[in-house]
Amino acid sequence: MSVAKSAARKPKTAVAARQPVRPLRFTAIGGGTGLSTLLRGLKRHARHTIVNPGDASAAALPPHEEIAELAAIVTVTDDGGSSGRLRKDMNILPPGDLRNCMVALSEDEHLLSRLFQYRFESGEGLQGHSFGNLFLAGLTAVTGDFALAVKTSCQILAARGHLYPATNSDVRLRALMDDGTMVEGETRITASRRRIVRLMLDSPEAIALPEAVESILTADVITLGPGSLYTSLITNMLVKGIAEALQAAPGLRVFICNLMTQANESLGLSASQHIERIYEHAGGPIFDYALINTAEVPAWARERYAAEGAAPIVADIARIERLGVRCITGDFLHAEEVLRHDYETVTRALLDLSRSAKRAPVSR
Repeated sequence: MSVAKSAARKPKTAVAARQPVRPLRFTAIGGGTGLSTLLRGLKRHARHTIVNPGDASAAALPPHEEIAELAAIVTVTDDGGSSGRLRKDMNILPPGDLRNCMVALSEDEHLLSRLFQYRFESGEGLQGHSFGNLFLAGLTAVTGDFALAVKTSCQILAARGHLYPATNSDVRLRALMDDGTMVEGETRITASRRRIVRLMLDSPEAIALPEAVESILTADVITLGPGSLYTSLITNMLVKGIAEALQAAPGLRVFICNLMTQANESLGLSASQHIERIYEHAGGPIFDYALINTAEVPAWARERYAAEGAAPIVADIARIERLGVRCITGDFLHAEEVLRHDYETVTRALLDLSRSAKRAPVSR
């Protein structure tokens, strides 16, 4: 059974909009630009001050503040660019993806975006580094704990949510390719021309932050995606505690499918095959719903992405539902220089789902 075009629903009347709503908890899992894009949409409906849903102050959120608690769990396996250099030089976890999410959740995103995304163009040792990465590196040195540095940064930036690295352990990726070779390091994996068969961590005993696990177990809605299938999404499933929490979570678990396939990660894979690859690494089913774009990709975008061997992801709805996953379909596309999800449309679809849907009967 499909939940057809949730994003296209008519807006509620002014009278309905004034009705009190139960505060919601959202947890988003991922990495890369996909997660930060989603957080920009969720932030617009989240309270500035995170409250306990049991508090009287949380009993009736204003219509534009439907999310009382917002959390993001971010992958930490990047080993390239500024993040990779800081990781090597200062023995810290890569700050890049977390930096992008901080900017997305910050109160004054425009100013902070310019500051945190600023890259030094000169200076011995500074050239190529972003200010935000150095900021996190400095706080890590002061606090002695990367996760605490992230938490402190969010407080300084008045972020509308919590950010958790998937793990506080120093982990790196290893991938078994379709020719039997083993490739180590995210940068080398994404640069390889071979197809990934299996993704692994060099430290298989790496455990998730307790706060990250708790945010999954207490959320009304948990999302995974959008983002690079292996290096932004599946990486989180490899951290002990994340997949297990998703399997046990009572909230609605939603996969947000990418718009296009990606070189070296998902070429030729349909939407259902994305889910199957995630299940293989998570150890079983973890989704109740899948949000799938069914709008046509503009011709100019098809041509541009075809040069990279990429194409729109096939929305094989029937096969997805045979996996026990219900589909939310609609136009979730925002096309400018590059294709992105329209984060406001996606957010509204997720909020609508959280109000009306029940857990799907996913086979265990």
